[in-house]
Amino acid sequence: MLINIELLSMYGGFTETFSPSDIIFEEGDIPEFYYQLITGSVKLSHTEEGKELIQSILNKGQSVCELLCMIEKPYPVSAIAISSGDLIKVPKAKFLKLLSEHHQPAVAVRQFAAERLYHKFILMQNNASKYSHVRIEGILKYFKSLSEDQSPYSYELPLTRKQLASITGLRIETVIRTVKKMEAEKVLKIKNRKIYF
Repeated sequence: MLINIELLSMYGGFTETFSPSDIIFEEGDIPEFYYQLITGSVKLSHTEEGKELIQSILNKGQSVCELLCMIEKPYPVSAIAISSGDLIKVPKAKFLKLLSEHHQPAVAVRQFAAERLYHKFILMQNNASKYSHVRIEGILKYFKSLSEDQSPYSYELPLTRKQLASITGLRIETVIRTVKKMEAEKVLKIKNRKIYF
């Protein structure tokens, strides 16, 4: 966990349960809470003209757009559940008080934000590539970097081909074709329609 659940509870945190497709917050909403996932997964996405662009997938223990609690700007993305799970919500003012009174959580939030910013730059570089395999491998490396087990083929990508296409800005057909080619080159493995990297 990024910040200890008990500490978050001491500062007014309360848990909520979510189901797939539940909206945690919508693009344009003003941040009122700090969110941290206890279980489950949430995607951060932007939709334009019916086309979804997934910005990030967040999992157990991670926070959701935590830095936006520190500025008075609306969310540039929506947070939507992709699995069932639980999260803890802390009112924004109480979260900021927690950070000012406890050094370790403040350091953890800064480090987590810095890591995400670093990976966002890498993803932007990969998605600027004209080569589909570079885009896909960049996403695979990013998600695997969040996993403790770094051995070959140990990471199961929690995305559908459609979601992978959305994150990389590629067409689904291109993703399917490229993934098959990457499997032939032993960059990844496919077992039971799941991608392992």
